[in-house]
Amino acid sequence: MTRSFIFVNSVVLLLFGSDLFLVRANRPPAPVNVSVTHLRADSATVSWDVPEGDVIIGFSISQQRQDGHMQRLIREVNTTSRACVLWDLEEETDYIIQVQSIGLHGESQASRKVHFRTLKKSDRFQSNTSNQDDPTVQGLDKSRQLQTGEMIIIVVVLIMWAAVIALFCRQYDIIKDNDSSNSKEKAKPNSERSTPIHHSGGLLRSKFQSVPSINIIDV
Repeated sequence: MTRSFIFVNSVVLLLFGSDLFLVRANRPPAPVNVSVTHLRADSATVSWDVPEGDVIIGFSISQQRQDGHMQRLIREVNTTSRACVLWDLEEETDYIIQVQSIGLHGESQASRKVHFRTLKKSDRFQSNTSNQDDPTVQGLDKSRQLQTGEMIIIVVVLIMWAAVIALFCRQYDIIKDNDSSNSKEKAKPNSERSTPIHHSGGLLRSKFQSVPSINIIDV
């Protein structure tokens, strides 16, 4: 009985160990060439490479301050991105990051630790550490360009609408003035607009016109 119990335990441990070994074997390798670029006072860009031949469906980034405070985990799946922008960082602060790849059978081991320090708010952007081929930074630049173009289009549309409204108001004032003039003309009395007619049907002669007279003298 004791031997059979020991045999069953051995089989279970062997199966569990083989499954664990297969899972670990199918996990993707750790990311390589992890670097931090585009340092600013409140942000930085993390980029890495993935060995070829493995199916990667996401990444996980562990971020924490060097003093051990403010630990943060960034995890994203269903993406092929090899870069990520870290936001809401504190100025002149040391940070430590590690990157893991996410595959179909789990996560890889963590990459090597990378240390970096954020800049002061008064410091300018370090162009010498920038990587123009960084897809994340290129996406940010394109989004800024799109925002600027959208603002220009909105301003132009607003100006056109203001011009249309001003033209409409001007035409409305002209029509209103014409209507008021027509109303005044209709309100005038008939005596001011008609020519006086004599009772006999003829027109009255002007008072400045001399009327001929005939005097008959009896002898």
